[in-house]
Amino acid sequence: MKESLTELLAECEVLHGHMCAGQVLGARMAMLGCELIGIEDPRGVDRRKLIVWVEIDRCMTDAVSAVTGVRLGKRSLKYVDYGKVAATFLNTETNKAVRVVALESARALADERHSSLADKRERQFETYREATPEDLFKIEPVRVELKDLDLPGSLRSRVLCSSCNEGINDGREVITSEGHCLCRPCAQGGYYLGGN
Repeated sequence: MKESLTELLAECEVLHGHMCAGQVLGARMAMLGCELIGIEDPRGVDRRKLIVWVEIDRCMTDAVSAVTGVRLGKRSLKYVDYGKVAATFLNTETNKAVRVVALESARALADERHSSLADKRERQFETYREATPEDLFKIEPVRVELKDLDLPGSLRSRVLCSSCNEGINDGREVITSEGHCLCRPCAQGGYYLGGN
């Protein structure tokens, strides 16, 4: 990384709106993930070279985005709702991928190392800044199968749902046994309910 942790955290705070321990953890996770897959300057590389999957919709995710430059709108940030403080980093040129998971023991480590600090968040903030990657994270090399329809770049396909007539991009449609093309909400139910 070209920038120091302190410089990156300043950028994280701007993107996220405040500084917290989750931002520090996410920044450290992003720095480590990129280093492990051989990307020194994630924001300076072609946006198609780095793809990151985050597994939670919390503070950590904003830090990963700020440090790496990956974005949902660029299709270089992928979100899977597992509720875990974890991210997988993929170098698409080398196919090298690593999954980095925050250790539960890091919270206890914060209490041990900085017991003199009354505020739990301050204990975590300090520990997450200074601890070794091994103290904070489980690191595992993984293999990611990235489909053509999931790559960053231009739209690859667009079809209409035969039920609601809304457009569906990039292979997210469901084809029924009768051959009907449906969007996922029409086929499986959605998070919203229609009507007045």
